[in-house]
Parts: sequence; structure tokens; C-alpha cells
Amino acid sequence: MLEPSVKTSSRSVRRWQRLGTGFLPFADVATAEMPLSRLLRLSLFQLSVGMVQTLFVGTMNRVMILELKVPASLVAIMLAIPLLVAPFRALIGFRSDTHRSILGWRRIPYLWGGTLLQFAGLTIMPFALLVLSDGPRVGPWWTGYAGTAVAFLLVGAGAHTTQTAGLALATDIVSEDKRPRVIALMYLMMLLGTLVSALILESALRDFSPFKLIQVIQGTALFTIVVNLISLWKQEALQRGVVEYQKGERRPMFREAWRTFSAGGQAVRLLVASGLGFFAFNLQDVLLEPYGGEILGLTVSETTLLTGIMAFGAIIAFGLSAAMLRRHHDPIRLAALGVLVGIAGFAMIVFASPLESPLLFRVGVALIGFGEGFFGVGTLCFAMDMRDASQHGIALGAWGAVFATAEGLSFALSGVMKDWLSNLVQRGALSPGLNLPSVPYSVVYHMEILVLFATLVALGPLVARRAAGQAVRDRSLRPFGLADIPA
Repeated sequence: MLEPSVKTSSRSVRRWQRLGTGFLPFADVATAEMPLSRLLRLSLFQLSVGMVQTLFVGTMNRVMILELKVPASLVAIMLAIPLLVAPFRALIGFRSDTHRSILGWRRIPYLWGGTLLQFAGLTIMPFALLVLSDGPRVGPWWTGYAGTAVAFLLVGAGAHTTQTAGLALATDIVSEDKRPRVIALMYLMMLLGTLVSALILESALRDFSPFKLIQVIQGTALFTIVVNLISLWKQEALQRGVVEYQKGERRPMFREAWRTFSAGGQAVRLLVASGLGFFAFNLQDVLLEPYGGEILGLTVSETTLLTGIMAFGAIIAFGLSAAMLRRHHDPIRLAALGVLVGIAGFAMIVFASPLESPLLFRVGVALIGFGEGFFGVGTLCFAMDMRDASQHGIALGAWGAVFATAEGLSFALSGVMKDWLSNLVQRGALSPGLNLPSVPYSVVYHMEILVLFATLVALGPLVARRAAGQAVRDRSLRPFGLADIPA
């Protein structure tokens, strides 16, 4: 029989364990074979992905458009170049599944190769920007643009390769029932990386100069190499080959899987709604920081912080969506709520210019991040619950392809629209009340609001469906998790 002091100590230990799980919501993914410290160390590669995202979308777009006077359409196309690699993520994942390394690794060569691609792109970029700003003293005029485009492509390809192989490695080293929770942990780490890097870059660029920007880019390259090396160190066990298909076993056909997946029409409706929503939310990515700098007079450091504000809103939405989905909340209603919040955020950004209110602008940015977080988690969870488990792969693959395509199109279209409308404003081709520098930006934001209303219309038929309602009830029986990284 235990003594009272031993019983008290035992209860105290259990109480502290429950308290630790409350403050570390993903602590339950850890096991004796896979401690939480190892999973957190592996997730460090998401910090480098978040920092690159902040540098590109939060800093480089504003500097290239305003300080370097590069046309917004060209900047938008350059930012869309890395998204050309996104559809190949499925191929990268497949190759890492079947890779036969002499050293006995499958994931590590791809994770390290992606890291080197990121590093190469970041080392090229400062020199490309110098040529772009001063013009080539020797050689053709287009070398600066070509160098910048190559740098963007290398960084994008490296980030996608690193993230795909890293997520595959994370799912390899945990049990099947823990995988959705681990993916959710990785997504949270990416958001934290975006938030923390925005704070760091805001401080580093407070007294902006081209030389400081070069130092920041070089520091990001060094950070990528060091952090990713720590992340992958001793994470994957050595293996010998892979399991092949048995003799006479037929490899499944894509068209058969798609036919099964799309039966009933819900899949097509989901993909249409997801495409519209992602297009609307990402149409502002290229223009948000230039809008803050040109119209509201924000500095480079202040516009860089906008990416952190948006990431903070997404983190809050991520936590709230997990709680709401556990309480039987319909994922499509959750996505619709995110759309409504996004509409409110874009309205605030539009009114920030006539009211000359940077505070209203920042609140609107936070609401956009919050709304996109709700929308991404809601549509992804609905895709996870569609059809049977054998269809999850094609559902999530289609969801990811729609996101990448919509994001790339929105980047390119926003830059072209801005340049076209700015040209009309400069020529005085519009009415006197519309010949304002803020009009090109406002037209894009109004277009985003319109497309978000169209997204609500597309989501309508999916709400309150019996299959979706059953999926929500089943979800309450298991911990919150994701099968892929949401938008």
C-alpha cells in the first residue's frame, strides 16, 4: 500500500502533466520512441520556409516596386515563378518514396538538396538586385531581370522540395494515428516562423538601405543552411531499398481514382469554391506592402511587419478552428465564416486610404490572415472527410493543386491590373475623382471582395449536407489534425 506522501506526489505529477499538455497542445504526439524534442527539432525546417516567405512577400515585393521602380506586373510574375514548382510536389514526394540512395536514405537527400537550392537562390539574389537597381554596365539590359527570376525560381523550388521531403519524413517517423497531429504541428511552426522572422526583419530594416537589405538576404541564406542541417541531423534511419509492387498486382489508375472521388459532385464544388477563395485571398499578396508604403507612407520595416500581423491572425484562427471542429462545427460553415471575416478585412484596407489610418490598415491585414486561416483549415478538413480513406490522397492532391494554381494566377493578375490602372491614372484617362494613386490598389481590393462573395455562393450547396454532417460527428471522436499544410 502506497504511503500518503507517495499518492500526493503521484497526483501532483499527473496534474503537472495535464498542465503541460494544455500549454503544449501537440505534446500528445510524442512517444517514448519519438520524443517531442526530436519532432520540434525536425520542424525547424519550417522556420526557414517561413522566413523565406516573409522575405519575399513581405519585403522584396515592396522594395522592388517602390525603391527599385520595377513594374508591379514583373514583380508579380517573378513572385509567381516559384509557384510553378508547386504542382510538382506530388512528383517530388513520389520520388522520395521510391528513392534508392547508396547511403540508405530516402528523404534526407531531397531535404538537403532543397536546402541547397534555397541557399543558391538567396546567394544569387543580392547581385541580381544590384544589377537591377544600377543597370548592367557591361552586357545586355535584361541580365538583372533574368538573374532575379532565376533566384526566385531556385528559392521557390528549394522551399517546395524541402517542405515536401520534410513533411514526408515527419510522417515516416511517427505512427499512422499521429500523422495528422504532426502535420498540424508543422503548419503551426511555419506560421510561427513567419511571425518571428517578420519581427526580426522589421528590426533589421528599420534604417533601410540597399546594403542592409543585402545583409538581410545573406543572413537568411546562412540561417537556412544552419537551421535545416540541425533539423535533418540523425532524423532518418538507414534503409535498404523500397517495397515494390508484387507480381500480378495492378498499379491503381488515376482516372479511376478521380472518377470515384468526384462521384456525387461534391468534389468539383469544393475545388471551385477553394479556387475562388484562394484566388481572392492571395490577390493582395504582391500589392499589400507597396500600398502601405506608397499610399500610407509606411517604412520598409513597417510594411515587413505586415506579414507577421497576417501570420498572427492565421495562428489565432488555427487555434480557434481546432476548438470549433471538435465541437461538431461544420467545416464548410467554418470556411464561410473565414470568407466573411476576409470581406471585412478588405473593406477596412480600402477605407484606410481616405481615412489615412495605418491602424485601420493593420487591423484589416490581421483580419485577412484570420479569415484565410479559417477558410484554409475548413476546406482542407472537408477534403479530408470526403469519400473513403483510399481517396484522401487524390482529394488532398487536388486541393493543393487548386491552391497553387489560384495563388499563381492571383499574383500575376494583381500586378498586371495595378500597372494598367496606374498608367490610366498617370495619363488622366479616368474621371477626376478617380485620378488618385490609391485607385489601382482599391480596384484590386474591391475585386477581391467581389470574388469572396462568389466564394460564398459556391460554398452554399456544400453546407449542411448529410455526408458532411456525419464527417463532423466522426471528427469529434479524434484529436484535431491535418493531412496537409493549409494555405
